[in-house]
Amino acid sequence: NCGAEGPTDDPAVRELRERQKRNFLATLILSQGVPMLSHGDELGRTQNGNNNAYCQDNELSWVDWELDDERRALLEFTRTVIAFYQGQPVLQRRGFLLGRSIRGSDVKDIAWLEPSGKEMTDAAWNAPLVRSLGVRLAGDTIPEVNERGERIVGDTLLILMNAHEDPIPFILTTEAEGLLWERVIDTRSASSTAETFSGGGTYELEGRSMVVLRLREKKEGKE
Repeated sequence: NCGAEGPTDDPAVRELRERQKRNFLATLILSQGVPMLSHGDELGRTQNGNNNAYCQDNELSWVDWELDDERRALLEFTRTVIAFYQGQPVLQRRGFLLGRSIRGSDVKDIAWLEPSGKEMTDAAWNAPLVRSLGVRLAGDTIPEVNERGERIVGDTLLILMNAHEDPIPFILTTEAEGLLWERVIDTRSASSTAETFSGGGTYELEGRSMVVLRLREKKEGKE
């Protein structure tokens, strides 16, 4: 309930609730497998918390398609995340991720990271207070081909998640010089401006938020 039970006019509670909606939508859509949204999720439809409304033929179960500012912003955010998903082969793999190097590369197809940028250890996974982690999905280690028999290659993505209430600084590591991380999505707001971050730099991950970055080559004279 983010600090209040039921409807509220508290701007801090409402802002956090909207951020959590974005977190849930982004987590679902960007997870491996086929994303499945229930009608109205893209508008923040809740049924007032009733998850068993099959016998409620009234406003509780009806879908209100009228758009206010909050609903319009959430709908646009959902469209943005879906469009990003559709253009990312690494999010649409047909086989399981293996967590090991593929095709002789030094980079694993998937790696789970601590805020320090280092790969998570068993101790880190079992630490009771750890609520922030990252996942790196390598777009150049997909062991699949398209309908023409060509190797599938996509962007390498870094997804950072923070379930803490407070911001967490996350170290952005790259495997080679001349590479940058480009921010695509940050659920702290309904829309994110494109910005790049150097490898080895820090991203301030807002409390209860999720960030998606993709690896880019540094253009000469720009960063």
